[in-house]
Amino acid sequence: MKNFKTVALSVAILFAGLFSQAQTNIVEGAVASEDHTTLVAAVKAADLVETLASKGPFTVFAPTNAAFDALPEGTVANLLKPENKATLQKVLTYHVIAGDFTANDVIALIQKNDGKAVVKTVAGASLTLSLKDGKVIITDGAGGMATVTVADLNQTNGVIHVIDKVLLPKM
Repeated sequence: MKNFKTVALSVAILFAGLFSQAQTNIVEGAVASEDHTTLVAAVKAADLVETLASKGPFTVFAPTNAAFDALPEGTVANLLKPENKATLQKVLTYHVIAGDFTANDVIALIQKNDGKAVVKTVAGASLTLSLKDGKVIITDGAGGMATVTVADLNQTNGVIHVIDKVLLPKM
């Protein structure tokens, strides 16, 4: 009986977490994550809060703080400068696809296109999606590759997929 109560409590907590997750928009979801403080600061500096909090739907590939930390020294500080706002907007919107694409949708798209799917970002450039060892890999315009580490963080205006690298368009 004790195990049943423990399982029931765990299931209740899980569903409560999922329910509250679906009650926030993409910006609120990112703000709630300790692993995305750099992304949130960048979204604010780029004046994209209102856009990413709007109805959408959007699919966001959200780099972690560690992904931003892996960029060459000074890159983030330079992008956050007011005079680089247009470049920052381009980099951030390069992580966004119009529409609500769950992991299953992404995988189906990759499989439908013989192992590689090219998608257009809100920035107007393309990303290439593929699978490697059962994980979704995203190849950017500069040839960099990011892996989806957490998928399907459903929000009221779309979905967030956490990635381990910052995606960079061809500049």
